Amino acid sequence: MAVGEAVVSGMDTCPSWAPVLGFAGSSICVILANWGAAWGTWKSGLGLCKMGINHPGGIIKNLVAIIMAGVLGIYGLIVAILISGGVYGPENGANQYSQYTGYAHLAAGLCCGLSCLAAGGCIGIIGEMGVLATGLRAEGNHARSWRPMPGAGADEKGDKGAEKSSGGGGGGGGGPKIAEGTAGDENKLFVGMLIMLIFSEALALYGLIVALIISQNSYKCSVENYYQN
Repeated sequence: MAVGEAVVSGMDTCPSWAPVLGFAGSSICVILANWGAAWGTWKSGLGLCKMGINHPGGIIKNLVAIIMAGVLGIYGLIVAILISGGVYGPENGANQYSQYTGYAHLAAGLCCGLSCLAAGGCIGIIGEMGVLATGLRAEGNHARSWRPMPGAGADEKGDKGAEKSSGGGGGGGGGPKIAEGTAGDENKLFVGMLIMLIFSEALALYGLIVALIISQNSYKCSVENYYQN
């Protein structure tokens, strides 16, 4: 700036391109949040479909991972609406939306969006493997409960001896070996998976809370100062 040149207050803090930062923060937030929700739903849905082939009775109970993944999109939608509502247009030909507010909205959008993306990947991987493991555990317990049926050609002792000699696999083959258990202990595995999913969802909740706090920071340029010479 040359010496003696008139200084217009607000020109440096409220440029015409400042609203781009706010709109970018809003769109990036909802895009990343939906990306995380889609990622989590995709992985968890694949595991649920695979598990439902041999253990259809556990489909409803294991929908929790898909539901938690879908909530991530709601987090991004909430923050995106708040950010877009804070982007105000020019008044009397003067832009009042400052760079300070724009960068705050951009940071809030990135905070919530990236947190939801990370949480979605975590929920998807845990949901897929947890659902498969829970279904496999329930299937193995169900198979053991029906093995010593009358007319099988062996008494109870013979069945136990055959089970031990076969290594607990039941029926031979190259399938996975399932450790001995009792009916209903798949619920313990389900509870462990549920706790992991809850803490994975908390990652997105932390990002949502911080994004809401950041988005409240704003600076509005006054029209009088904008035209002051």
